[in-house]
Amino acid sequence: QVQLVESGGGLVQAGGSLRLSCAASGRTFSSYAMAWFRQAPGKEREFVAASTRSGGSTFYADSVRGRFTISRDNAKNTVTLQMNSLKPEDTAVYYCAAGQVTSRSERAYVYWGQGAQVTVSS
Repeated sequence: QVQLVESGGGLVQAGGSLRLSCAASGRTFSSYAMAWFRQAPGKEREFVAASTRSGGSTFYADSVRGRFTISRDNAKNTVTLQMNSLKPEDTAVYYCAAGQVTSRSERAYVYWGQGAQVTVSS
């Protein structure tokens, strides 16, 4: 069992930056692929970024590539999402997720955090 807790959301102006963190419980964090998804009002949840177990490979949605960076610290059981050059369309609830396989599909992830609100004003 893995419990995930996100932090770092908030309100920021367009062009600004935010850093989301996800703290994981348990001793097996390094055995899980980690990902970030987001869900905007009235829309389906969508993939944002993912990291392999070691952090050696990362994957991004086209809409955030070059602006967002996912990283993980297996010694501290944390995964972060650095978000730069934010746009109003990035406004959403952001979720971190853990799974056995690195994937862009939410079906691959077993454990989910409660979500963190990110609001970008124009």
